[in-house]
Amino acid sequence: MDRELSAATLRQRARRPWIVGAVVVAGLGVGLVAFRGALRPSLAAEQVLTARVEVGDVEASLAASGTVVPGREVALTAPIASTIRRVLRPVGTAVRAGEAILELDTEQTDGALGKLRDEQARQQNKTAQLNLTLERALNDLRAQQAAQEARVGSLQAALRDEQYLLKLGGTTGENVRQAELNLRVADLELRRLRDQVRTQHRAAAADQREVGFQLASQARDIQELTRKLQQAHISAEQPGVLTWVNDQLGATVAQGTELARVADLSTFRVRATISDSYAEALHPQDVVLVRLGSSGPELRGRISTINPAVEKGIVTFYVTLDATDSHYAALRANLRVDVFVVTSREARTLRLKNGPFYQGGREQAVYVLRPDRHVAERRTVQFGASNFDWVQVTGGVRAGEEVLLTDTKDLGDAPLVTLTEPAR
Repeated sequence: MDRELSAATLRQRARRPWIVGAVVVAGLGVGLVAFRGALRPSLAAEQVLTARVEVGDVEASLAASGTVVPGREVALTAPIASTIRRVLRPVGTAVRAGEAILELDTEQTDGALGKLRDEQARQQNKTAQLNLTLERALNDLRAQQAAQEARVGSLQAALRDEQYLLKLGGTTGENVRQAELNLRVADLELRRLRDQVRTQHRAAAADQREVGFQLASQARDIQELTRKLQQAHISAEQPGVLTWVNDQLGATVAQGTELARVADLSTFRVRATISDSYAEALHPQDVVLVRLGSSGPELRGRISTINPAVEKGIVTFYVTLDATDSHYAALRANLRVDVFVVTSREARTLRLKNGPFYQGGREQAVYVLRPDRHVAERRTVQFGASNFDWVQVTGGVRAGEEVLLTDTKDLGDAPLVTLTEPAR
């Protein structure tokens, strides 16, 4: 026969659906978490580069390419149009100031110098003849002047005699007037001769100055050509190393053609080029960082000169290295270097190592490691100034937090990333 169920049994049966429901809900929750974990992207920990946010200085810079050049290099040019007769020193030779490097053929220039000297001699002879002609003309005029002065004196005496006789009644007034007229005419002729002598003096002086100019010009031409002949033996103007020489014997060279270069290799500077779109950002005395290779030392200097001409969209400028860095042992002529022109400096700011993650914007998403270092969370971070090494952080992370430097574009917008350890 049926028995009545106890109250405890009834309560147990009433709680059973709730317990089952709770177990089902818990199972669904665990399954959902496991499913989301299975969908979360992951990266191998050993393939991920990370860096901590730290406090330091950031110098914003513009990247340029550069070439190391000698601190001082002198180009030796042909003083005359000639041909190369002999090369006395090979490239790479250390030379002293005044030491001969190359000889030019001077036969044609010697002939030209001889013609100049002959022309100078003819001009000097013409000058002597001109001086004789001028002196003869002046002597004639002086003789005429002296004769006229004597005539004037005679006419003055005659006038006084006529005037005296007129007082005594021994002559007429007409004779006195005639004597006065004769004296006035003689005075006029004397003044004319004196003016002519002065004019002849000035003309003679002008002619002599003109001849003197011609002789001086010829003397300068002879002196200049003589100097060029002496320079036809191409010599070093400073001690240094012969970095280039035209060694094509018999080659014809025009006046001004470069024949050799002597460089002082004890100091160096940098010739750099950059796109003309950054031309307005360049200023003389701007601080410049010069890096020798990707992992080489970093040298400092300043912009010394900026070429005002733009060639094929490129601006050229020169960097004078600091006194200590210009003697750096690793510097070599024509060595390719990376150049960074500093445009601004942020001191004692949050900074992060530059890497593939940085896209150059003011704000972007990055992945920040959680303290357990097994999960990285996606976070929007604000950036400021940047250079080849560092990026300024203005917000989004704190000092000491660790950021993934690896490029994470393939992760899309995943909020979390799991870092997996290698299997052992």
